[in-house]
Amino acid sequence: MWHAAGAGPGVPIIDTHVHLFDPERPQGVPWPAKGTVMYRTTLPPLLRQVTQGLGVVGAVAVECSPWLEDNQWLLEVADSDPIMVGVVGNLEPGGADFRKHLERFGRHRLFRGLRNGAMWKDPLRAGVVEDLKAFAEGGFTLDMASLRLDSFEALVRLTERVPSLRVVIDHLPAFPVPQEAVERARYEAIMKELAARPQVFVKVSAVLRQVGDRVPYEPAFYRDRLDEIFDRFGADRLLYGSDWPNSEPRGNYRQVLAVVRDYFTRKGGEVAEQYFWRNSVKAYRWIRRDESQPVGAA
Repeated sequence: MWHAAGAGPGVPIIDTHVHLFDPERPQGVPWPAKGTVMYRTTLPPLLRQVTQGLGVVGAVAVECSPWLEDNQWLLEVADSDPIMVGVVGNLEPGGADFRKHLERFGRHRLFRGLRNGAMWKDPLRAGVVEDLKAFAEGGFTLDMASLRLDSFEALVRLTERVPSLRVVIDHLPAFPVPQEAVERARYEAIMKELAARPQVFVKVSAVLRQVGDRVPYEPAFYRDRLDEIFDRFGADRLLYGSDWPNSEPRGNYRQVLAVVRDYFTRKGGEVAEQYFWRNSVKAYRWIRRDESQPVGAA
């Protein structure tokens, strides 16, 4: 049985945002595009390889494919390796047969929620809201795929209409904070509203940025942005996600992890544990599958 450790490398990590691809399948993949650095087979054995020695004991796979049956494919791939503790599928609330599909995939123990870009075109229409009420009643979690101010505003309204809905905002550090005064004030007001909702979590993921012809790997470069998010949402609402392998154009797994590990371990062991695994239990209720994974999950 795993027992709590102090800050630093001893803290176990649940990576709440990885993608699994296999372009060698007969049907191929709808994304990533051929010729990109991500266009390669990235399955759990490779995840184990790139995270070896880094303390990653579990991961949640997030589906990128709009193909319905890829939800089943991802669940089967995740089920084959105990490092995978959950799956966030891709279903469209308000779409045809949503509840039938949710019932089908939701029966699998690893199905923890969904992420869908299309729903954010009109997330407040009745069909979406009613489907998300049923989704929330099932205990599932919604990942937010749209980093736009109007989408954040819609999320405020959506969580008013479905207050039991757990939401994880993906990759918030990648959102370019508006600098123009009116838009900045709008952003601040929206984030204040979302921060007041305890069921809204944030992935401190996609942190690394391209600046000119280089990617800074110095933790100090990112500190102000991370401070803003930490101060707003607090230690008990933030999650670790690598976005591997989509992160690789900007850095390898060790480089991605190093920046956030430096930031959160400086805040002490309790905060580091919250960020690297405890908060993910609350957000996803993931499934503990072997003894390397911390106690506290389902």
